[in-house]
Amino acid sequence: MKRLIYLAMILFLATAVSACGSNEPVVITLMSHDSFAISEETLAVFEEEHGVTVELLPAGDTGAALNQAILAKDAPLADLFFGIDSTFMGRALAADIFEPYASPLLAEIPDGLELDSENRLLPVNYGDVCPNYDKAWFAENSLPLPETLADLTDPVYEGLLVVQNPATSSPGLAFLLATIAEFGEDGYLDFWAELRANDILVTNGWEEAYYGSFTVTSDGERPLVVSYASSPPAEVIFADPPLDEAPSASLVASGMCYRQVEFVGILAGTEKRELAEKLVDFILGQTFQEDLPLNMFVYPANENAELPAEFVAWTQVPEETAVLSPEIIDANREQWIEAWTETVLR
Repeated sequence: MKRLIYLAMILFLATAVSACGSNEPVVITLMSHDSFAISEETLAVFEEEHGVTVELLPAGDTGAALNQAILAKDAPLADLFFGIDSTFMGRALAADIFEPYASPLLAEIPDGLELDSENRLLPVNYGDVCPNYDKAWFAENSLPLPETLADLTDPVYEGLLVVQNPATSSPGLAFLLATIAEFGEDGYLDFWAELRANDILVTNGWEEAYYGSFTVTSDGERPLVVSYASSPPAEVIFADPPLDEAPSASLVASGMCYRQVEFVGILAGTEKRELAEKLVDFILGQTFQEDLPLNMFVYPANENAELPAEFVAWTQVPEETAVLSPEIIDANREQWIEAWTETVLR
């Protein structure tokens, strides 16, 4: 009799443990680069609607994060990946680490941002890499603004420009691609050789250039910096004390900016495919999209998303952005960077 009671107790406890385990929240993991940012309130909307927890897995800059995702292809580290941009897209697709998903929200995204016909990578946002300038410095020195990329080689701008190394920086690579689109493969190295002769400064990353050398945001001596057309509104929003206008602006004439598109994709092998689809839909929907501009200072891909007033007031829209196909970039990226390194750094 005691034995039967003992077995019944064991069965009861096992059932209780199993029941408790079934109430544990489902976790879906979103891998990304380190610059991914969204408000907790926005993620909470999705979590509460579906009774899940979204676990964020930042994994370094875009290139490093992509490398990790590729190396873990047979045992994925996450269910989705956010942050592959158009400069790394060809490499990501060639690695075959994403599953296709034709989200119904693609109907609200312009066709021009949809760069993968198989919908393995779906556009989330875009931004324009452009030369930015210190408005007060140029006014005080009565110097005209450059009107084309070629103007940057003029001796009047000697020692004024800081750029990023395309081997280590996403905006640095985007700016290199802008020069290739503008001058062609036969002419872009001549342009860079002239920039070198004009005493450009090269940094490893954007922060070092923007917050270490740019006259607007540092004690540096460079009033021209490669940055984003969305950098000026950030200066207003985070200014302390408050500012009435942005102290910098972007050079957005035709050919001076390169458009980067960022994507989200479902990683092949996820065991939570249905939930991953729902998270993609949420990321492309208005709640998430309208939270992007003041968190990552990019434009939302969803054309129905409303922009914050500060973004509209201080962000400039380029006349015509440079774009190269992901296939061309993937086929030539390494040799372009090596040729740039030989020309500019050695």
